[in-house]
Amino acid sequence: MHEKLYKQLIKADPQRIAQNAQCQFDAGGSRYKLKFLNTDYIIDAGMQTIIPAEEGTQGGNTGFLHQLCILAYLIKAGDIPLSGKLVTADKLDGGQFFFRPPHELPKKQLEDAFGTCPDMLYTAARPLNPQKCEFGDASIRFLAFPNVPVHFIVWAADDQFPARASILYDRTADRQLPLDAIWAATNIAAKSITT
Repeated sequence: MHEKLYKQLIKADPQRIAQNAQCQFDAGGSRYKLKFLNTDYIIDAGMQTIIPAEEGTQGGNTGFLHQLCILAYLIKAGDIPLSGKLVTADKLDGGQFFFRPPHELPKKQLEDAFGTCPDMLYTAARPLNPQKCEFGDASIRFLAFPNVPVHFIVWAADDQFPARASILYDRTADRQLPLDAIWAATNIAAKSITT
């Protein structure tokens, strides 16, 4: 499915990847263990498998977008600190061109799911292990990957304005993940809390 990415991962220095991606590498089994959206995954580049750690060797390979996100992060992640500056996706390098149809972020999903009752965001997002934030009527911060925090912010609909949602990233997000993987990870997270 992602043969080129698996080959890049095999050729890379596993100790550098483990340090940059803040994950574990098991040299004996040539496998990585990485947290993605608060779930641990085992990545075996040689076997071209990525499975949830809780499923062990009996688990099936994850889907296309999960694999894209995980492989892209392992390959691209840099050992750089977070900037602490939050930006919208269009402010990331190349984002103003990429985050347009068909690569829109799932703001409408968040508006539809939480616009009438923003506090439901906190309950729905529990599997992501979020931190509550002080933006909008309800907001959370969660880690897509160890170096990639994401913020979902929701404003409630009222008599004068429709519901509104915003998605923010640390300014360094595009140095940790390519834009297509940022888009995919954000959509996977939104889908997991709105369906």
